[in-house]
Amino acid sequence: MAASVSSPQSGSGNLHVFWHEGMLAHDTGNGVFDSGIDPGFLDVLEKHPENSERVKNMLSILRRGPISPYITWHSGKPALTSELLSFHSIAMKYVLDGHGKLAYALVRPPGHHAQPTQADGYCFLNNAGLAVNLALNSGCAKVAVIDIDVHYGNGTAEGFYRSDKVLTISLHMNHGSWGSSHPQNGSIDELGEGKGYGYNLNIPLPNGTGDRGYEYAFSELVVPAIQNFEPDMMVLVVGQDSSAFDPNGRQCLTMEGFREIGKKVHSLANRYSGGRILVVQEGGYHVTYSAYCLHATLEGVLNLPISLLSDPIAYYPEDEAFPVEVIKSIKKYQTDKVPFMKQAEF
Repeated sequence: MAASVSSPQSGSGNLHVFWHEGMLAHDTGNGVFDSGIDPGFLDVLEKHPENSERVKNMLSILRRGPISPYITWHSGKPALTSELLSFHSIAMKYVLDGHGKLAYALVRPPGHHAQPTQADGYCFLNNAGLAVNLALNSGCAKVAVIDIDVHYGNGTAEGFYRSDKVLTISLHMNHGSWGSSHPQNGSIDELGEGKGYGYNLNIPLPNGTGDRGYEYAFSELVVPAIQNFEPDMMVLVVGQDSSAFDPNGRQCLTMEGFREIGKKVHSLANRYSGGRILVVQEGGYHVTYSAYCLHATLEGVLNLPISLLSDPIAYYPEDEAFPVEVIKSIKKYQTDKVPFMKQAEF
């Protein structure tokens, strides 16, 4: 999608949101969850989890929710063939050109499983990967990608697996490989190859890790990695399927957890990338709660002093003891194996 920037619709425009109605047209069908199967003995089939309704709610909560005064809206147009044959990303270009520091690409379908040579896991084009390549080609020396979708961002990792210019960090459910289209396991020993060795950091977390577990993972693993890598551009890949109520994940994050992640990324960006952050939408399949969690994440990215929206349903009790032990073991492994992490200030 090529750029055609609209005038701000409301408020101070601190966050630049990029959207096009054409993304609602992708019809993923009905069936048993995401299988597309009609077994013949069910009266009611459900929509595929990656359906347009989830994104409609994300769109509407940003347009009419309490965060709306902080948003400037931008539209797009169908991309030309010449643009499809090159790295293009409206939102990233907008930031790189100095028009704004915070941008959010509300894109559908998701993209972080799409690999250089094949589609995978609802994904056809790797939106974050295209944006990173554009940043590198535009003069950025180093780019960091932090992926909090519940599934391993294997496509993004594969795209930069041999590069020391891109640090990919993925916090995900410990789900392993799911077949030939997704051969990567997302395990801690998938560290990159060649010059890229040590620049792919996987953080597979146990089911039910929750807000406090994610906060601990950020403070012990993500923050030290960013401190040592010192990127001049940051990409936050968000999927609300890490929430407590998502049908496609079991990680139990609430709005508060997403908000705190946004704040931590804001702080890191202020220190290393001149405050520049591109947020890219991925999964999130609870039709209503995903929108709330997105709102909270962007509140954090904006570093708003108070929360604008309360959590309507969070109540899941947390027990961070096991996640903390897992995170400690990952930290020890990375400290031993990753050259640029051996100087981390732990």
